[in-house]
Amino acid sequence: MQKTTIKETWQAAWSAPTIRWRLIILLILIPVYSFLLPIFFNHIENRKGIVLNDWVLAHVPAHNVSVIIFTVIWGMIFLIMYRGLYKPTILINYLFTLAVVTIARVTCITFVALDPPVGLVNLSDPLTGLFYGDAIIIKDLFFSGHIATLAAIFLCLERRNDRILGFFAVCLLAVLLLIQHIHYTIDILAAPVATYICYRITMYFLNLKKEPKAYQKKVL
Repeated sequence: MQKTTIKETWQAAWSAPTIRWRLIILLILIPVYSFLLPIFFNHIENRKGIVLNDWVLAHVPAHNVSVIIFTVIWGMIFLIMYRGLYKPTILINYLFTLAVVTIARVTCITFVALDPPVGLVNLSDPLTGLFYGDAIIIKDLFFSGHIATLAAIFLCLERRNDRILGFFAVCLLAVLLLIQHIHYTIDILAAPVATYICYRITMYFLNLKKEPKAYQKKVL
């Protein structure tokens, strides 16, 4: 049997009305989020928050491990993008989950005003730059967007080995963020739980796990 090409896979996805509408919605959401999020995150930088007494951070010396953090995050992003090339619903699931997670984060950050942890080592990376603009944002704390990003990838990947890799990537990133004092421990612990809830809500309302039969036939 001849293997379906990337072009044929995406043509089949676009020809399925339910998938096509999901893609159209994403194409609308991406520029809207890109415009609104920098405004929000710049706003929170100007408000006063509280500094938590974090026992874990108090016992972890702060070090700059930005390069490793970048490698872990972008490595997992490239992995799900690669899987999404051959199965568009994986990428669609991820992007919709991330959209819901972003709404949850904005809500939590709005009501939980925190100042950054003591000893924070600034982290300025391309991922945050996509949403924050040129400003350095350090008060987007509860809950961790970096952990949420990888947790969403873990949930949306389908291959067993990919999910094992995704699980270890989340664990490693959690340790690295603590080492760099980017987040409080509670920010990191809450992120996977919040992401899972957002994922389940996304799957329930959009029914993203079930691909249209017509689409399945075209890509097989």
